[in-house]
Amino acid sequence: MTNQLLGSWHLVQWEVTYSDGRRSTMPYGADATGLIVYSNDGWMNACIARAQRPRLSSDSVRSAPESERLAAFESFFQYGGRYEIQVLDGQQQVVHSVTHSLNPNFVGTRQVRKMTFSADGGLTLSASDLVPGTTVKRHHSLVWRRELP
Repeated sequence: MTNQLLGSWHLVQWEVTYSDGRRSTMPYGADATGLIVYSNDGWMNACIARAQRPRLSSDSVRSAPESERLAAFESFFQYGGRYEIQVLDGQQQVVHSVTHSLNPNFVGTRQVRKMTFSADGGLTLSASDLVPGTTVKRHHSLVWRRELP
């Protein structure tokens, strides 16, 4: 089987829908940027950011004011690790086994994503979970597109 994930993908959109009928959201806005890379040796890395993030007032993140560091953390998402492709109930999935992450709570987790390839070459990775502290289900849908050199 050919690994269609190999290479670099750029974020088109990250949308979250909710089971209670509330309006869908885009965690980092409609113009969020992102990059996910799948290597042929089984490693992946992903990052997503709010567009137009303000620069820090200091050249070093360590000497920037706490409020700026918090804003930088809250506007950026990253993790990486090993990946494998599996099929469950006829649906292709990619499993990310997280070894590194901006959010330390992600390290050691397995992030399972349904994967769907569109006819125009796009990739959608999706997963569902509960809104923390509620019984409301949310569904994340991330659309990616390859950038050609």
